[in-house]
Amino acid sequence: MKTIDIHVHGIGGYDTRTTDEEDILKIAGILGSYGVSEFIPTIYSAPIKVMRENMKAIKKAMEKQHSAVSGQPSARIIGLHLEGPFLNPSRCGSIDAATLIILKEKNLTELTEGFEDIIKIITIAPEREGAVKFIKKMSEKGIVVSMGHSDATFSEAEAGFHAGAKGITHIFNAMRSFHHREPGIAGFGLTHQDIYVEIIADPFHLHPKTLELIFRTKNPERIIIISDSVKEAPSPQALTDSKGKLLGGSMTITESSKRLVQMGFDEKVIESCISINPSRYSSLSHGL
Repeated sequence: MKTIDIHVHGIGGYDTRTTDEEDILKIAGILGSYGVSEFIPTIYSAPIKVMRENMKAIKKAMEKQHSAVSGQPSARIIGLHLEGPFLNPSRCGSIDAATLIILKEKNLTELTEGFEDIIKIITIAPEREGAVKFIKKMSEKGIVVSMGHSDATFSEAEAGFHAGAKGITHIFNAMRSFHHREPGIAGFGLTHQDIYVEIIADPFHLHPKTLELIFRTKNPERIIIISDSVKEAPSPQALTDSKGKLLGGSMTITESSKRLVQMGFDEKVIESCISINPSRYSSLSHGL
């Protein structure tokens, strides 16, 4: 079974916040040792110049992987995921709010020029000014838009979906809370059966009953287990900053999937969430 993680920031002391392609290749090697077949390195929001340097490192790593002779197991890099900079500062989570910028064609061009062939996914907040138009344009150009780090209402998330957004980034985390009178973006992701949702299935990001709610409610073909792992992973402890804010995931997708099966979730469904579903989702992108 080919396993795919579409949202990885780092692992084993290595980070996508780097200018060195060897760091990305180290991440690939560590993920491969955990049984991950393919992955999409995810770039943190930062000043555009910095993001481009990080993207350059990923592109070089992809080129090196392509030309390398097979050796030790290594997860194949299949593109990159931009988590920012078009997010909502009020739902920035562990992302630096100061790096978040407004949606302008100039900003998008400056960010993506020269990397059009490897960008698979971009996360944006659909409620930001101009976002619906932006989502439509991005989708028409062949990039998968995921909605996240967002304070969107249900109707704003719905508008993003109808404009072309295909997914929701780590549902319930870094977004408007579900409320019985305003279910918000999380409620939209949970109840709309066509949109994909990422879930972080380590012990810290979602309560077991929240996981149960997702799997009982959601079309199982639209659930994607991600690691959202950071350089301090893997770890048996929650990875937090000095204020107790979660920095990212602590487990690989293979580890978290085993955990879910041990908790009683259907093994075949869980396997699809790290193989068939992310493969189908990532194939929706055909480049800018």
